[in-house]
Amino acid sequence: MKTAVFPGSFDPITLGHVDIVERSLKLFDKIIIGIGENKDKKYMFSSAKRTEFVYKTFRNEKNIVVKPYEGLTVNFCKENDAKFIIRGLRNPADFGFEKSIALTNREINGDVETVFFLTNTEYSFISSSIVRDLIKNNGDFKLFIPEGITI
Repeated sequence: MKTAVFPGSFDPITLGHVDIVERSLKLFDKIIIGIGENKDKKYMFSSAKRTEFVYKTFRNEKNIVVKPYEGLTVNFCKENDAKFIIRGLRNPADFGFEKSIALTNREINGDVETVFFLTNTEYSFISSSIVRDLIKNNGDFKLFIPEGITI
């Protein structure tokens, strides 16, 4: 069974995240969506709320598990017997950042491989930070998050 972890803060989940997960299901038997918790980061939504958002989005998909976690993603992969990390790339800046993390992860645990997905053009401008800004300023953020997510 090919298991992959799709890590992120998902603060909140966006249609771009959904696109990456749906396309990843074509390659992997099981996807664990890891809701990262970084004590140095300020989140708009609690870990429980972010987990709820992601769970609601994929509740009907039997090959997806949603789990919050702390610490290194490669350690989370090892704990969950996952050999792959899924990352989405929107632009060249994302690639530079993600490449460094992937190479570091490979040094820490060579059994885990990072797989990059290019974001579909229609979602390439969407980010959780843009959605948070829309929420803070009463913009129409619902255009960019999955249906059924209540904020």
